[in-house]
Amino acid sequence: MLHCAPTSFQLKPALAKIVCEPGWKWQKREKPLANYDLFYVWSGSGEVKLNGVPFSVSKGSCFLFKPGDYTSATHNPQKPLVLTYIHFDVSENVGIVPQSYRMLQETVDFEHLLSRYVRLFLVKTFAAEEEAQLILKQLMIYLLREDLEGPVERKVSNQLTEAIHEVANYIRQNPGIAHRVEDLAQRAQLSPRYFSIKFKELIGSSVQNYMIRTRIDRAQHLLMHAGMNVTEVADALGYRDIFFFSRQFKQYTGKSPSEIR
Repeated sequence: MLHCAPTSFQLKPALAKIVCEPGWKWQKREKPLANYDLFYVWSGSGEVKLNGVPFSVSKGSCFLFKPGDYTSATHNPQKPLVLTYIHFDVSENVGIVPQSYRMLQETVDFEHLLSRYVRLFLVKTFAAEEEAQLILKQLMIYLLREDLEGPVERKVSNQLTEAIHEVANYIRQNPGIAHRVEDLAQRAQLSPRYFSIKFKELIGSSVQNYMIRTRIDRAQHLLMHAGMNVTEVADALGYRDIFFFSRQFKQYTGKSPSEIR
C-alpha cells in the first residue's frame, strides 16, 4: 500500500467509533472478508480470532483484516470494547501490506488520525472523501513504518525527539546568532554532553556542523535573492572576518560567495 495513490483507496460506508454493547459479539461469517478492515481497540478487553488464531485484545490492539480473512470476536461485558473500524478497498495492485496484527505502544498520533477520519463523516464536510483517503494512506504508512522500523518510540522518547527538533528549528530560524551549546542544551532541558550526543543521533550532524551549515545555507539565499553583497551578508550572519566567511563558504559549497552572487 506504500506506493498506492490515495485516490485508489475506496471508502466503504462501514466506519465508526463505538462502545460495544454488553452482549456484543462478532460472529464468524460463512464467507471470508471481501475487502480490508482496519480495526483498532481504544479500551476494554476481549478476544479476536483471525483465521482461527485467537488474540487477546486491549487498548492499542490493531488489526488490518484483509480479503480472504475469516474473523470473529467477543468481549468482556464488564470491560466493553471501545473500537474504531474502517472498511475500505484498494483499486490498485497492492504490493506492500501492513502486518495483520500489532499492539501499538505509542497511540496518540494514530488515534488522532482515526478520530479525524470518523469526524469527517459526522457532518457534510467539504471534500471529506478526499481528505479521508489521505488520512487512510497516512494510517497505512504509520503501520508500514512500524513493521519496517520497529515500534514507535514511547512518549518519553518522543518528547526528547521533539525537544531536539525544536532546537534544530531554532538554530535554523536564527542563523546569525553565535549559539553556545550550553545555551541550546538548556533550551532542551538537557546536559550539554547528552544534548550533543542526541542531537547528532537524531539530526545526523554535530551541533557545530549544523550551525555552520545553516549559516551557509542562509548566506546562499541572501546572496542569490536579497540583493546583498558579500560584506553585507557576512556581517548579517555574525562573521567578523570576511575572509574567514569566504573560506568557510567555499569549504561547504565548493564556490566562493562572489561566484554565487
